[in-house]
Amino acid sequence: MKLTWILVANSTHARIFTADTPSSALEEIGDLAHTEGRLYTRELTTDLPGRVKGGQSSRHALEQPTDPKKHEADIFAHQLAEHLEEAYNANKFKQLLIIAEPSFLGLLRQCLPEHIKKQVCLELDKNITLQSAADIRKHLPEYLPHVL
Repeated sequence: MKLTWILVANSTHARIFTADTPSSALEEIGDLAHTEGRLYTRELTTDLPGRVKGGQSSRHALEQPTDPKKHEADIFAHQLAEHLEEAYNANKFKQLLIIAEPSFLGLLRQCLPEHIKKQVCLELDKNITLQSAADIRKHLPEYLPHVL
């Protein structure tokens, strides 16, 4: 069963677990953080929006095309996808369970290569990254999927 990884993630933190058997406790084997995602929006941007002069002396602020927090979440999703691809190519896991905060789960799905998506046997849209391994295990089925 060691070839099963359980990824628990949100937009700033990810933990990787494995289990010896389909019904055993989880063992944490990895921890990844994206500290930039924890910064306030004002700390992520370098300056206030610029201004454009409109007709009849009115001025309008230019908005950034992308929300800085969403941008950082997207960067972290890509980093996680790369980490998972490297681990899979190194035969560190054969199947993957993903538990992620709902909007981050969507970002992660978009970033995962097709051959990694095929290894995903369970997804849960929950933000439980800060919970203990025992509490995270309670959110999973009594017997973890074993499709190998």
